[in-house]
Amino acid sequence: MQIHPTIAGLRAALADARHQARVAFVPTMGNLHDGHIGLMRKAREHADVVVASIFVNRLQFGPNEDFDNYPRTFKDDCARLAGAGVDHLFAPDEKEMYPTPQRYHVEADPAHTDILDGAARPGHFRGMATVVLKLFNIVQPQVALFGKKDYQQLMILRNMVRELALPIEIVAGETTRADDGLALSSRNGYLSAAERAEAPRLNRQLVWIRERIVGGERDFLRLETEAVAELAAHGWHPDYISIRRRSDLQPAKAAQGDDALVVLGAAKLGKTRLIDNLEI
Repeated sequence: MQIHPTIAGLRAALADARHQARVAFVPTMGNLHDGHIGLMRKAREHADVVVASIFVNRLQFGPNEDFDNYPRTFKDDCARLAGAGVDHLFAPDEKEMYPTPQRYHVEADPAHTDILDGAARPGHFRGMATVVLKLFNIVQPQVALFGKKDYQQLMILRNMVRELALPIEIVAGETTRADDGLALSSRNGYLSAAERAEAPRLNRQLVWIRERIVGGERDFLRLETEAVAELAAHGWHPDYISIRRRSDLQPAKAAQGDDALVVLGAAKLGKTRLIDNLEI
């Protein structure tokens, strides 16, 4: 695996491959887990050359979030990426990515960015979409892969690629879970032993909602309210449990029975904010 700290170095390495082979790209912030590695292996199914990136993007962190404390595990990440067959790793520092203050940004539809996670983390999706578009311009892949765990991010990026006519196929990877159902996340390491034992409850509430809807329940508000109450009763601080349309994450209406649905949840357990979702 070749490691490239500069844009020029990566572009030079990909110059020939880009014209002769299909390039897949998987952007990450590092601190990799099995879900990331699954995306790398899935990327190989879609392309001849696999490029990953590691960059902790300051633009998508709020002023009171964990940018400074976000785990940097570069050496271990490199070993895992090499073992997964990644061909090129783009690993810039902040000066390389933002040599001057970033004054141009991706401003997505507020109906997509100011709901759910965007309501809890103002500016997050602006920063995320901006860096992803910049990475797309640097790597110029034919296909890019993102996990379904960050469902709102996936929806925004799909719409960005479509509306800006980017020649990139977005491929979604299924959420990778621990044996007890907890969605793997780079932030799970923040959990204490007691919190880790409690953490699968979020997934269990989403499974319960999915089973009720599949069984014919159509009082969505009651399901959401009961799930939030169950989390709160066990020491969580829920941001939301919400049943939405998959296509645009707008509120689902029981009368519109043909819509494909997803139930999403976000809540703090101790100091750690966890997110999850299940398609219905």
